[in-house]
Amino acid sequence: MQRATLEQPTKRPRCDDSPRTPQSTPPAGANRPEDPDSQSSDLRTWDPEDVCSFLEKRGFREKKVLDIFRENKITGSFLPFLDENRLENLGVSSLEERKKMIECIQKLSQSRIDLMKHEQGSIEMFEHLVNSNELKLVMKNYGLVPEEDITFIKEQIMGPPITPVKKSSWLYKGRPAKKSFLYEIVANKRNGIDVDKWDYFARDCHHLGIQNNFDYQRFVKFARVCEVYDDEEMIWVKHICTREKEVGNLYDMFHTRNCLHRRAYQHKIGNLIDIMITEAFLKADPYVEITGTAGKKFRISTAIDDMEAFTKLTDNIFLEILYSSDPQLSEAQSILRNIECRNLYKYLGETQPKGKKITKEEYEKLPQEVADAKPDMALDVELKAEDFIVDVINMDYGMEDKNPIDKVHFYCKSNSRQAVTITKDQVSQLLPEKFAEQLIRVYCKRKDKKSLDAAGQHFIQWCAIRDFTKPQQYGAGEMAQRVRALAALPEDPGSIPSSQQPHAAHSQL
Repeated sequence: MQRATLEQPTKRPRCDDSPRTPQSTPPAGANRPEDPDSQSSDLRTWDPEDVCSFLEKRGFREKKVLDIFRENKITGSFLPFLDENRLENLGVSSLEERKKMIECIQKLSQSRIDLMKHEQGSIEMFEHLVNSNELKLVMKNYGLVPEEDITFIKEQIMGPPITPVKKSSWLYKGRPAKKSFLYEIVANKRNGIDVDKWDYFARDCHHLGIQNNFDYQRFVKFARVCEVYDDEEMIWVKHICTREKEVGNLYDMFHTRNCLHRRAYQHKIGNLIDIMITEAFLKADPYVEITGTAGKKFRISTAIDDMEAFTKLTDNIFLEILYSSDPQLSEAQSILRNIECRNLYKYLGETQPKGKKITKEEYEKLPQEVADAKPDMALDVELKAEDFIVDVINMDYGMEDKNPIDKVHFYCKSNSRQAVTITKDQVSQLLPEKFAEQLIRVYCKRKDKKSLDAAGQHFIQWCAIRDFTKPQQYGAGEMAQRVRALAALPEDPGSIPSSQQPHAAHSQL
């Protein structure tokens, strides 16, 4: 970035009543002791007892092995570097146990990556860019106040700070309450209508050939700021409002978002490739070093702890692993080669819960459930949990099961100063009844025909046990047979058309 000279004039004066606040806020729970078994716990803080506690809760309770871990002072920082040879030296004699332990450790490393939210990563990257490029001086030359404006930029990305301003119900620090509408432009935490969405709508709809029904220019044309009394914060705040006739345009916006997720962002093969790349990176994780601040070395999963290292974690890491001569990366390379050759895991089908959704705590248990759901018929192949991948996708309008339009304020032509809300039944009877759903996709790692036939039968049986919707790939008759068998109802072959009798249960990519 070109640096501004000291002779440049300032661009805008600062108001005297602008708040002056600290540049950063400590993260939530910074002073709170961590549960070693918690997914949010930092591995670097684990002592040998924490490691043993983690292993015990994962089913590794052999006293001899745990004592060796304690004697060798295996801390959390060392956990990701354990391979089969090291585990064997530590007394884990069973090959199956060693593989199971490595899988648990890899999942632990993956959870650290998952926990770094997009917004938090953006803030840390922004701080790194400001500090490494000495941008505070540049900001001052343009009439900005870094201590205040950096806070404002962070709040635009992340939302309100954890600690509100003292003796004030206004949560933000970067701008006072009378500028509240500024927080609804970049990343609108109130209802999700912001320029961030408009930007990727225009870009992705253009490149994917999907019709973008949302007209952002029309929204901007009718936008105005109105004062609204906030019952939660118990103060008058200013919100961006639009004309009441634009309510249909906003429903189109969220519908477009849902279409993009269904057809592109959450595409079944795109998600599968993401899963396979993650697998490859987890296998490569102990053997890849990335240099960070002061020459400190990081792995793929720990590069998030140092922004200098994280900036080096580009797409090129894929090729670095793929073409490496290190024999320890052979397993990861094999997965990446399969991706390049489109030799992917096989898609079995998609289903949905009819009632209660699957919780995040259940995700790890789902492959075992599918493996345990054995059909009545004898199968030629014995399948295990590691042969299945269950991908749970939560689709919504951006506010889980809530209608985001309920959080939007409108004004009428007759009174452009008064903000009103518009309920769904005031708009149309053809709008969605629900604003969230859960998709469950199942894949099989084995690719031979017998295994795929058996995997399909497991999948159908699992859907019947769980009372999930019928997968589109399978006939209604086959699902009906499973449900009747589970309910111990008498079979009525005459009620099932021959065209819907059981058939080979797998889908070729």
